Amino acid sequence: MLSEQIVYVVDDDQGMRDSTLWLFESVGLKAVPFSSGQAFLEACDPKANACVLLDIRMPGMGGLHVQEEMRRRDIHLPVIFVSGHADVPIVVRAFKAGAVDFIEKPYNEQLLLDSVQQALNSKTTVTVSYTKQAVQEQLAGLTPREQDVFLPLVQGFTNREIAEQLGISVKTVDLYRSRVMKRLAADHLPALVGMAIAAGLVDPLDLRAK
Repeated sequence: MLSEQIVYVVDDDQGMRDSTLWLFESVGLKAVPFSSGQAFLEACDPKANACVLLDIRMPGMGGLHVQEEMRRRDIHLPVIFVSGHADVPIVVRAFKAGAVDFIEKPYNEQLLLDSVQQALNSKTTVTVSYTKQAVQEQLAGLTPREQDVFLPLVQGFTNREIAEQLGISVKTVDLYRSRVMKRLAADHLPALVGMAIAAGLVDPLDLRAK
């Protein structure tokens, strides 16, 4: 008999916890809520068939610190981060430490459910879910100008900074950014960052080194 699948929901926002629990329960998933990272660490079952939906910004122990503490305690549950503040350095740090996904709030419900299901069904150690060869093939399909925009974008430069670097307008950068995301089937910036890390185009410890 297969063990019950569990989603640990760690978020200090009660409204977000309640709506997320309702979403998971509506598709038959058991969700266990925690209002703090410390409470989760003390109560979670490391051997459970589970994944962790973890908010980045929380009072006390933030999501990245919870992730670090999980690793220290040998808790190897897949982690999916959610955040309303998905700036590039945070995303890179999360992926580097083994997060399986990073979803921006307010999240798309189907995107979240798909990500959770993929995490629960994965029997491997948590890794970024992009293979180097597959990503390189996708990136090869970008036009030269799209590639020019892609790299500084995942390095954390603003649209205005990219426009100045390339000698084009901010509006043109916006256009190319949209085209890049569409071509790579990326719903959000964290997905692009994950691809860049997988392809070896950025150094997670020094984003602007390459």
